[in-house]
Amino acid sequence: MARILVIEDNAVNMRLTVTLLEREGHEVLEAVDAEEGIRLAHERLPELILMDVQLPGMDGLAASRLLKADAVTRSIKIVALTALAMNGDRERVAAAGCDGYISKPIRYQEFLRVVGEMVAA
Repeated sequence: MARILVIEDNAVNMRLTVTLLEREGHEVLEAVDAEEGIRLAHERLPELILMDVQLPGMDGLAASRLLKADAVTRSIKIVALTALAMNGDRERVAAAGCDGYISKPIRYQEFLRVVGEMVAA
């Protein structure tokens, strides 16, 4: 299926996300912070990045802006994963260049639907 990079600092969320993706047959790359995620994105060129918004150090929206500004990684789809579900969050995520948005806690059917749509596009 697809190569998917998950950038997530919470071990429980990472484990859940990786398990769901691997069950669907995806190859999963893991990063626990934005800097490692950006490096892996350049090295492995995944089809999709699932980006936690609240990361230590550089946040996920800043990392998304950097990836979308870079010619090498610009075409990689990015879906923001966030526990923040307030008015204006979707707009902030879109302004950072993200192609989609999934709120936490993850609802697995919605999660798999969004991932499926992104890797099929």
